[in-house]
Amino acid sequence: MPRLLIFLLVLSAGTLWAQVTPTLIKGKVIDASTGEGLPFVNVFFKGTQSGTTTDFEGFYTLKSQNPKDSLVASYIGYLPSYRKVVLGKEQTINFQLQPDSRSLDEVVIIAGENPALRIIRGAIENNRLNNKNGLKAYQFEAYTKVEVDIDNISPKFKDRKIFKNISGLFDSLRMIQGEDGKPILPIFMSESLSEYYFRANPKAAKEVIIKTNVSGVGFGDGDIVSQLIGSTFQEYNFYDNYVSLFNKNFATPLNSSINYYYEYILQDSGYIGNNYCYKIDVRPRRPQDLAFNGSIWITSNEFALKQLDLSIGKQANLNFIEKIKIQQTLVRTDSSQWIPDKTRILVDVEDLSDSWAGMIAKFYTSNKNVAINRPMDNRFYEQEIVVGEAATLKETGYWEEHRHDSLTNTEKSVYNMIDSIKEIPTIKSYVEVVNIIYNGFKKVGPVDIGTYLWVYSNNNIEGNRLRLGIKTNGDFSKKWILGGYLAYGWGDNRYKYNASVNRILDRKKWTVAGAELRYDIDQVGLISEDLSTSPLFLAFTRWGTLNRPFYSSDYSLHFSREVKKGLTTKIKFRRRGFEALYPFAFRTRADEPTSINGSGNFTASEVIFETRYGRDELFLQTDRNERVSLGARKWPIFTFRYILGIEGLAGGQFNYHKFMVGMSHTVNTGLTGRGIYEIKAGYIPSTLPYPLLQVHLGNQSPFYNSLAFNLMNLFEFVSDKYVSFRYTQKFDGFLLNSIPVIKRLKWRLFATGTGVYGGISSANRNLTASVDNEGNTVLPFSTFSGLPYAEVSYGVENVLRLFRIEFIHRLSYLDNPNANRFGVKVAVEFQL
Repeated sequence: MPRLLIFLLVLSAGTLWAQVTPTLIKGKVIDASTGEGLPFVNVFFKGTQSGTTTDFEGFYTLKSQNPKDSLVASYIGYLPSYRKVVLGKEQTINFQLQPDSRSLDEVVIIAGENPALRIIRGAIENNRLNNKNGLKAYQFEAYTKVEVDIDNISPKFKDRKIFKNISGLFDSLRMIQGEDGKPILPIFMSESLSEYYFRANPKAAKEVIIKTNVSGVGFGDGDIVSQLIGSTFQEYNFYDNYVSLFNKNFATPLNSSINYYYEYILQDSGYIGNNYCYKIDVRPRRPQDLAFNGSIWITSNEFALKQLDLSIGKQANLNFIEKIKIQQTLVRTDSSQWIPDKTRILVDVEDLSDSWAGMIAKFYTSNKNVAINRPMDNRFYEQEIVVGEAATLKETGYWEEHRHDSLTNTEKSVYNMIDSIKEIPTIKSYVEVVNIIYNGFKKVGPVDIGTYLWVYSNNNIEGNRLRLGIKTNGDFSKKWILGGYLAYGWGDNRYKYNASVNRILDRKKWTVAGAELRYDIDQVGLISEDLSTSPLFLAFTRWGTLNRPFYSSDYSLHFSREVKKGLTTKIKFRRRGFEALYPFAFRTRADEPTSINGSGNFTASEVIFETRYGRDELFLQTDRNERVSLGARKWPIFTFRYILGIEGLAGGQFNYHKFMVGMSHTVNTGLTGRGIYEIKAGYIPSTLPYPLLQVHLGNQSPFYNSLAFNLMNLFEFVSDKYVSFRYTQKFDGFLLNSIPVIKRLKWRLFATGTGVYGGISSANRNLTASVDNEGNTVLPFSTFSGLPYAEVSYGVENVLRLFRIEFIHRLSYLDNPNANRFGVKVAVEFQL
């Protein structure tokens, strides 16, 4: 009996011990194809409801008194994974989930109210209460991390010379990724710490970049890289109808056009922290639409967006993209609004061919130290992106102290690997070639040599022409910019040249002063201030038969300043000499037929006043001491230009006035894509030779030109007063995404309408003489005769992911000499 009692006591104690000894499991769940941690993954014991979800970095902790011997990690879009559990012990179990390539089952809608729609409507109705833009102002410290890797490296790619030199490094990284993960080759890694400020009324934003750490193959801690990796370009507000990714507007699940883009399925509910949330799965109604697939979590009380996990697959109407994945968590402020605290974006670029590789770009942003309703004055927001003076300086231990999250072991290795890779001679050569192709210059220390578009040309005046240009960069000076070129034509046996000097007086309120001297061949109608924004078009105009060419000898002085945010003024003095290379003569006085300048040569001196205003136009400053516009995001851009010609100043022969106003804007048109319009008007109330009037730009090439009237002949219309209009509707995938077979091609429709109407005074019409000094008949010009010139066109973009084909109809002046009523133009466009 005592032995039986002892046995029962021992057995009971063992049972009690087993009951009170829990099983504790910790681990991380990652995407096997990218190595990225996966948030919101369900981790549970097989056959039970006992489990947990991973945090934003993919980590989880699970403790249970009644565990099972099998643990499951399961998440939408991935194949479930199973691991063996040792009961009653603390252990680490990691998962690497493989993406599930199978398409999702079609949703079956049962008659009656979809419960998910009620929740979505609640979120839309409470948008203004929950949206961070409803705050008077907010600010936070932002930490941003960017990594770009080459992945899916094929066997054929490994045989390339470029890869053989780095195969050892690649093998090392594969070991770090783990036996189930896919190998990657890092080429860029950056971190940025900044202070971000937003004010609602009037709307303004500013980012002060405190520190950056950049390492990349072909990249460095240049000013423009420091600006691009900041929080400004990682702002994604899913309360808006659309979010912009890579210049494409993606419909959000809370889009006010409810039910057009998405199907909603109420999947689950439960607590996330202290918030009881509904989990709603969202799926695009048409796979080709720019819409997301995945899950959103909405709180039950405020109908606020708590977190989201969304993706876009390769079926969407995008080029070169295998997948885009975006994950975000939001926290409630002291007011009712919610602000993202962590955002992760992954962009998987597809393999271009079997002999090449793909690419993965990863963006991570963490926000903390949020403060609300502390708006600054207008002057504070004048410069939208400011790079601190010490931002690029290296400081030992800085990032260990200030980064919001510790780097993983792989990320720590990436920095070292990139430093090793970019020192390999073969890699250096490839990077240099890519930079030359992209920038047009070859960087040689403090100077850039190029641009290579202009190195060689051939035309009927110069024959073979060679040109070599040089320009200083930021390594030479942050304030002085020197540049110029020398060219020679073997047909006319003349040298052409340009020399310029510019001084940056203020970078905060961008202020530049400079001077330029130039002698070269130009063509009437191709000397507009606006054409300077199209260097590729101007380079091609140097080929073939030149249109009414002349030697131009110019010098100029200029000064420009950003007076306030969005408002830039410019003043320029320019002296222009005109030496005609075609039959041209004009009367010096319109009312005296015998007062003829038969040589066709003249000089004009003018002062140009220009004002440009773009309320939310964003600019970046490059490491080449340039300031480039990224365009306006919501408001139009206005331009006003006045030119005053002064007789007697620096040899000028004419007094005149010229006025020009313009407005351009891109408008999001919702379901139908986006519209782009431009309106211009000009007036010249003076009597001048026609080369100084408005020569409307035609296009007789087979290639489309967005600056030209594409079925108008060169020099077909001249005016001294005009109004022009251009509107393009880009439908993106609208309509074609719904047509079977066609939708697989990912074509995108567009339509354009252009027109110009003007006239010319009788004085300007009569100023042109009939013959020149040598008795040659002077080439005439024509103008509008009571009707506007108009074109309409339509076409398809993204043909073979590269070409734009436009079908153009000319609607007026059909009887003009050599007028084409219909034409087809092509263009090469690289777009996502």
